Amino acid sequence: MDHRIRRVREADVETVVKLVHELAEFERAPQECHLTPAQLHAALFGEAPALFGHVAESGGDIGGFTLWFLNFSTWRGVHGIYLEDLYVRPELRGSGLGKALLAALAEECVDRGYARLEWSVLNWNPALDFYTALGAVPMDGWTTCRLTDEPLRALAGESRRS
Repeated sequence: MDHRIRRVREADVETVVKLVHELAEFERAPQECHLTPAQLHAALFGEAPALFGHVAESGGDIGGFTLWFLNFSTWRGVHGIYLEDLYVRPELRGSGLGKALLAALAEECVDRGYARLEWSVLNWNPALDFYTALGAVPMDGWTTCRLTDEPLRALAGESRRS
């Protein structure tokens, strides 16, 4: 099968949004996904974009994508890539698209002198075996923390009172 990895283009935005919603369904949280084409377009192509992405074309159609942004390692003193989403449509899994997408991000890191490529994966996701087979190391000593919605607003209110 003919595969091609390339940067996301403006014409890809609607398809990528659909794939993001498919990913939310796969991750058993479709009710939490509210991304719109306008939001993704602004994030990727606005005045100062801070989100980047690649798509995987297979047979001329987009069959997968990555969305990522830069992070910074204070210990290494250089940027890295944080992979927010990687998704390959179910019928194309095992075809090499996922590995090709990750290889494109690894190439971004190497070419730009970035120290690392990081991402989070749900513990039940079968892709975890795939990632470790590539040499990814689960960060068992770390817990992901997140503030959203009311707790985020409440903490922001503490800052305003200071």
